[in-house]
Amino acid sequence: MTRVCLLGSEDVSLRQTLLGHETAREALATYDLAEPYHDAIELETVSLGAAVALLNDLNWYLVRYADAALVREPSVSEREWLSRELATAIRDGDVDPDASGRYLKVYGVEEPSSTTARTAAEPDGSDSGDEQQPDDPSPRLVEPMYVTRTDGSIPRYDLRDVEETVVVRVSEREFSR
Repeated sequence: MTRVCLLGSEDVSLRQTLLGHETAREALATYDLAEPYHDAIELETVSLGAAVALLNDLNWYLVRYADAALVREPSVSEREWLSRELATAIRDGDVDPDASGRYLKVYGVEEPSSTTARTAAEPDGSDSGDEQQPDDPSPRLVEPMYVTRTDGSIPRYDLRDVEETVVVRVSEREFSR
């Protein structure tokens, strides 16, 4: 099965926004939506063609409300995602899947703060007893880094101190932008 992951823009609640529009809601109605990362929607489709078709159906919303649309096609890679542009090129036969892994966009995965809910202090310093809600428990994808795969290896992500990364294969055109 092919997976699709939509990454919301910073100032938008992607899930709420998409489901608030009738056309987008209808396009997503047959899918089970998950939220693997902060302000991201992930779903499973039957094929690469179905994933690209869904992204085309949602294009008007993606341009306005999403930072990226990613596709993970197991016949290309079990672990790495494809950018929407690269997924489309592979589906159309313009790019050989085996030749798609050179140009990469690597996101750091920042885990949520491990602090628990704290009590809020009144302006005079006394304890109000009100608990603050903990931050969103979902990990965040942060600061993508563009790299090229050399001799089968990927340079280490060094923009932040993170334990995990998400690797996205991108087209040569996307890489050189």
